[in-house]
Amino acid sequence: MQLALVHTRYQLLEIIRIPVAVVGSAFFPAAAMLFFVVPFAGKDPVGATYATASMVTFSVMSSNIFQYGIGVAEDRDQPWNPYTRTLPAGPAPRFAGRVLAGLLLTYLSLIPVVIIGATLTAAEVSLAAFLLAAATVAVVAVPFTLMGLAIGYSLPSKAAIVVAQVVFFPLAFGGGLLSAPDEAPGFIEVIAPYLPTRGAVELMWAAVGDYPVRPLSLVMLGVWVVALAALAGWAYRRDEGRRFS
Repeated sequence: MQLALVHTRYQLLEIIRIPVAVVGSAFFPAAAMLFFVVPFAGKDPVGATYATASMVTFSVMSSNIFQYGIGVAEDRDQPWNPYTRTLPAGPAPRFAGRVLAGLLLTYLSLIPVVIIGATLTAAEVSLAAFLLAAATVAVVAVPFTLMGLAIGYSLPSKAAIVVAQVVFFPLAFGGGLLSAPDEAPGFIEVIAPYLPTRGAVELMWAAVGDYPVRPLSLVMLGVWVVALAALAGWAYRRDEGRRFS
């Protein structure tokens, strides 16, 4: 655990030295809140609450896909990365440190969304619901962390940037993050339960309101987690083999 905390500190220091990386992960969800949620759903307590939960999920997704997908790919190009792989501690502390740092930055990116929701909209949640939603963030971050790791270990940095951008918006739109619960266009409602974003946002909606989570969305979220974990593990082992072959 101590080694994992050392790697966490290293990851945080590396990111904080480039403040735009921290600001960038929070910008798009905050901008979406200001341009879409505040003017259109801001005065409706229920609508604003669900919309804020959607933007929280949006922020979790963007933070983890881009942070891991691009960050890992760029780290692989640095001479420091092969050196850390030769250390006797093994890969577990590095992975744990990266995930812990990523989770902390994910929560940091949510601060503007929560502030905007609390001050500029009629969204309202109880303390218990707020704490449940905060805990749910760590759960819904899992598939997007794995997706980012799979991208980062599979592709060179320039390709990882493109792939992260390509998968991001279709997942957000197709999962129904940009519309009210069950009010997306018909074709979106058909495909949404099969995407990881839908299961994630339904968990967030359930945390802050009375939304009933659909079994299909939860099952498919679990399928995505297993598949992405297998893909990320395969990509890591392949990259490891290439560097030491």
